[in-house]
Amino acid sequence: MRYLIHFSYDGTNFSGFQKQPKLRCVEKEFEKALYSINNNKDTKITGAGRTDRGVHANHQCAHVDIDVDITPYKLKCALNSLLPDDIHVFRAEIVNKDFHARFNAKRKTYKYIINCGEYNPIERNYVYQYGKKLDIQKMKEEIKSFIGVHNFESFVSNDDIKNDYNREIYDAYIIEKEDKVYFYFIGNGFMKYQVRNMVGTLFKVGNGKIENGIVKKIFADKSFRKCVMTIKREGLYLEDIDYNI
Repeated sequence: MRYLIHFSYDGTNFSGFQKQPKLRCVEKEFEKALYSINNNKDTKITGAGRTDRGVHANHQCAHVDIDVDITPYKLKCALNSLLPDDIHVFRAEIVNKDFHARFNAKRKTYKYIINCGEYNPIERNYVYQYGKKLDIQKMKEEIKSFIGVHNFESFVSNDDIKNDYNREIYDAYIIEKEDKVYFYFIGNGFMKYQVRNMVGTLFKVGNGKIENGIVKKIFADKSFRKCVMTIKREGLYLEDIDYNI
């Protein structure tokens, strides 16, 4: 039986989602738990996407094939009893055998949070502690330039080699709440460091390092890639995944 698992995690003490030798990773923790549930059988999960070291997820998904007869609710409970406290499964459901957690995802939402107020040591792993004012209006104007279908090669890590860098951003916007600034990007897929590089570029607009219109220039001319900045991983969340199922 194939199941779709919905879960969240605190990425602070993980070296990312993807399993890596000798490192603590979300995928590895799931497969250890599933080994016990699936009659001591090595059981692979397939995630909807990968998050990097220190990045959090409010709603991540993965599919898994399990041989034992278990209800979705009991699978959820069994996983939560075996997983560490910084991962929590909040839903499991049965899906078709040909369902794929990554390829069937219709849209993904990422969120990034910056604190422009007083430094908060409690939130240091969850919100980027900038501690200075940003020009929010300029950033709100600039973020609109990401909406649409674009070649995002200049906003992707140099080691993330792709045949196709085109992605579609359905919506992108900024919300202010007291001293915090929330950046939202909703799209059909994101590549390594893409969100951190998009936010980093907007951040440079907000602190006056570069002027409005820079995003369109970067899309048009790769020589402007030098203006892109990779902002700190703290404050980045995989916020939601939508399958329309």
